[in-house]
Amino acid sequence: MGNARLQSIHVHPVKATRSLPLREAVVEPWGLAGDRRWMLIDDGGRVVTQRQQPRLALAAAELMPGGGVRLSAPGREPLTVPVPHGPGTVVVQIFRDKVEALPAADEAAHAWCSAFLGVDVRLVYLDDPATRRPVDPRYALPGETVSFADGFPLLLTTTASLDALNSLIAEGEHPDEGPLPMNRFRPNVVVSGTGPWAEDGWSRIIVGEVAFRVVKPCGRCVVTTTDQGTAGRGREPLHSLGRHRRVDGKLVFGQNLVPAGRGTVRVGDPVRIVE
Repeated sequence: MGNARLQSIHVHPVKATRSLPLREAVVEPWGLAGDRRWMLIDDGGRVVTQRQQPRLALAAAELMPGGGVRLSAPGREPLTVPVPHGPGTVVVQIFRDKVEALPAADEAAHAWCSAFLGVDVRLVYLDDPATRRPVDPRYALPGETVSFADGFPLLLTTTASLDALNSLIAEGEHPDEGPLPMNRFRPNVVVSGTGPWAEDGWSRIIVGEVAFRVVKPCGRCVVTTTDQGTAGRGREPLHSLGRHRRVDGKLVFGQNLVPAGRGTVRVGDPVRIVE
């Protein structure tokens, strides 16, 4: 496995919007710096993602100095939203977790997002990722926390496993839907130079100088069937994952990571499989 390398790095400044490729990223205990610190909620305070709103694939958020974001989407003038400060947190629900977050201070941010989606949503910010949301205790060490990511600080995928999955799609019932690009799986780090599904056997890796625990496979949902360029939906990859990659009742692709240290990862870094 000596040829394994970090091929690409991706963050999603607003959860469920388009991924932003980076050449390097700072690894914080709760995820890559700038990744999923913002998200949308509905009028009941529940997270809104591409599960409910596939059009979010067409929206982009650019990181701004200080942690703010610049929103852009088809048919909308771009809008810069600064980080909110001060008291006034609201309780939001992200899947099973109830988390305190700060609403964007400018009402224009909520109006911009609502107008784009055609439903009433609000934009919120995770102001204190060190304390707000613990990692699932079934998999966490004491004190580990996570951003607004689905469940774990980082998601890793490999190019070899995507190639293998695309071969399964080509041989399956919906070959016209493949090959799929990696952005369907919305990873943070993509590794090249491994064998197909090699990541299933990892428990600890070092990327550059930063160590990570490989916690569990990532169960996939309908978001993976969403074309990130058009917001249209198909049947793959879930159909093929259901036939070939079902683990404990979940359709799996990729591995969830928890940082075991701090540092910076860079495209091209060697990836060492420790165990």
